[in-house]
Amino acid sequence: MPPVVDADTHIIEHPGVFELIDPAMYARRPIQVSVPGDSQYGNTNAFWLVDGVVTPKSVGKGSILFAVPESNTERNRTDIPQEVRSVTDVRARVAALDNRDVDVEVIFPTMFLGYITDDPALDVALAKAYNRYLGRAWAESGNRVRWVMIPSVHSIADAVEEIKWSKDHGAAGVFFRGVEGNRTLVEPYFYPIYQAAMELDLPICIHTGAGSPAITSVFDRTVNHNLPQNRVLPVFAFRDIVAHKLPERFPGLRFAFIEASSCWVPYVLHHLRRSRVIPNPGTHRLGAEDMWEWAPKLFRDYNLYVACEVDEDLPYILKYVGEDNMICGSDYGHQDQSREVNMVAQLRSREDVPAAVTEKILRDNPTRLYGI
Repeated sequence: MPPVVDADTHIIEHPGVFELIDPAMYARRPIQVSVPGDSQYGNTNAFWLVDGVVTPKSVGKGSILFAVPESNTERNRTDIPQEVRSVTDVRARVAALDNRDVDVEVIFPTMFLGYITDDPALDVALAKAYNRYLGRAWAESGNRVRWVMIPSVHSIADAVEEIKWSKDHGAAGVFFRGVEGNRTLVEPYFYPIYQAAMELDLPICIHTGAGSPAITSVFDRTVNHNLPQNRVLPVFAFRDIVAHKLPERFPGLRFAFIEASSCWVPYVLHHLRRSRVIPNPGTHRLGAEDMWEWAPKLFRDYNLYVACEVDEDLPYILKYVGEDNMICGSDYGHQDQSREVNMVAQLRSREDVPAAVTEKILRDNPTRLYGI
């Protein structure tokens, strides 16, 4: 039987990750800084200093939020030990898998959910340091801790070489945000990365993240939360990838849409249908039953996977996605709205989803997606 796979967990990056940076770039490594807890930043009072720029900017226009180890919020957290969240103790991280009834997890970044730098050399160095750290964790985990590698999209040649290295060191996918800088994911600029991923049998994993400074600059997280600049970006990518038939250019390449929930799928498919993109109904208006025929086939033929949340209307969404292309992740390591406590038990307790389908979501589908 395939293993139970937690399709989306996280590491909280810490200074030890960047001890692995290229020695020539060591002076430019990210440094943690903090401010008093009684300022406007409250308990999110720690940041990374990268080339003179503080990230994340947590208040005002252009703000986002992600965990930094030295903040009061993180230091006071007691539900998950720091050494587990930071993956400084791999044995403890593996033990946490057992406690969650999970066989294998796939780790995504935290710091890199935000846009870090415009400098290609620094971007390459940061990506390599992160990938080396997770490669070491995989080697110590007995193949139970898998991870999604970070390609430096500022340097496509370096990204391709890094994909090759990461494949040999436990990587289970290639990390993207729904918009990368000022580029959408269907631009030919990214084709060499897709080609390399296809040849190495690694999926493109499109995770929520504030990847576009231009979009982020419009919003204030204290007013708009994380929806417009972060959470919906994978939805944009899905629309473009389907509309431009990118899977037909890269046959066999798998695409996953992570931590954006799945209830948007009917809406976007409806938009694509009304836009006469796929399928082209001519003057015929497709009804729900017609959609339920071609939509799962689209996911299957295009190798598209979407991560659900355990409290969504899964029977309805599964009519569009199909039972072979739905996955689920716990967001373990984070404590935001996407976190699924006891994901496995919660999914298995749902009486409105057949047990066989639940096991596909937990086992067969993520195993196929990540090549585990």
